[in-house]
Amino acid sequence: MDRRVCRKVAKMGNDKVVLPSYPETEEARHEALEIVELGPFCNRISSNAIKAIAICCPNLRKLRFSGIRDVDGDAINALVKHFAGTTRMNWGLVLQYWTKLPNLKGLDISRTNVTRSVVWMLLSSSASLKVLCALHCPTLEEGDRGSTNYYPRGKLVIAFFTDIFKELASLLRDITKKESNVFSDWRNMKNKDKNLEEIMTWVEWILFQGVGLALNLMQSSQEDVQERATMVLATLVVIGNENARVDGGRVEAVMCGGGIRLLFNLARSWREGLQSAATKAITNLSVNANAAKAVVEEGGIEILSNLARSMSRSVAKETAGGLWNLSVVEEHKEAIAKAGGVKALVDLILRWCTSGDRVLEHAAGALANIAADDKLSMEVAEVGGLRALVMLAQNCKLVGVQEQVAHALANLVAYVDDNSVKVGQEAGALEALVELTYSHHESVR
Repeated sequence: MDRRVCRKVAKMGNDKVVLPSYPETEEARHEALEIVELGPFCNRISSNAIKAIAICCPNLRKLRFSGIRDVDGDAINALVKHFAGTTRMNWGLVLQYWTKLPNLKGLDISRTNVTRSVVWMLLSSSASLKVLCALHCPTLEEGDRGSTNYYPRGKLVIAFFTDIFKELASLLRDITKKESNVFSDWRNMKNKDKNLEEIMTWVEWILFQGVGLALNLMQSSQEDVQERATMVLATLVVIGNENARVDGGRVEAVMCGGGIRLLFNLARSWREGLQSAATKAITNLSVNANAAKAVVEEGGIEILSNLARSMSRSVAKETAGGLWNLSVVEEHKEAIAKAGGVKALVDLILRWCTSGDRVLEHAAGALANIAADDKLSMEVAEVGGLRALVMLAQNCKLVGVQEQVAHALANLVAYVDDNSVKVGQEAGALEALVELTYSHHESVR
């Protein structure tokens, strides 16, 4: 590069990316450069820098930016002209140029202000475009306007309002039998179609890059980095604010990356913050049936039962939540009892009975599930569960807690006659039950 060329410098952590200033770029050619990946903090990269990349790197095959604030029309034109996101896009220019790209198979427009009409025009106007990724696009996700019924047949839209695995499974109709196994089935294919290979590899990178980064940072030698990365992972597998749910693709990415075992190793740390973050991630993952099975197979019930005895409220809350999720499955209930989990949950309620924290709702919910088993119902009562639940009904008026207490007491009485007698003999039990039946909340009654 000629020394007279003015240079733009963008800091990327401890590194620097040096780019020639536009338009003084004709002398700066990097014909051997094929891949440019910058991120996640690219907010200081200007449109001029992007133009420089387009002009100076004629053989570029892959260009990935993350965190760009804004790009003007000239930069988009330069990219389209020399080879072919950002949150703010000039969709008129996108439709004018990108739909003419003959080899465009997949396009990621996530985290942009794209609208349904633009998505329709992109898919219908481009003959080569097969898959459109539109995650975290608020305008597109409003109400039911994102229904895939609005999009051309034979085109895949990957978004939170679509069934991602079902969409991808349509590409492997004759291969995959279970939609949630689409990525593993694809990897095990013996004779892979080149076009399909490119699309699946690209989609996998889009969906799993955040999980992979978190898993790598969780193995850092610095415990504060481990803790932050674990909290990111715990949040990353959950999507949506209201009616939050666990994303199956991200859960699979965690499992494939050895995340379950890694989380249990971190849960054994002496640091309460790391214990809390790890158990929170385990709890969130356990909502998924496949992940819950993996948690149990890795000895997770024993680990969670031990952590339920923690004197840290945050650790106790997340641990009780994990046991609550796992106790939904019948065969897990007995495993929890064998690991001492029932007694640990009862002690947890007695320890935090006046805290008003969600730890009580989680613990009562787990006991309610376990008490639904006629054999284990007696054990719940024998280890002090009845007394703990009655105390909770008397002292905690939070609706979520009362709802789970009501379920637990109902299950205790329903399955074992001796428990009915014990309820009648337990001081304050009948009064507590009567009060619950007069609750203003139907879910409690």
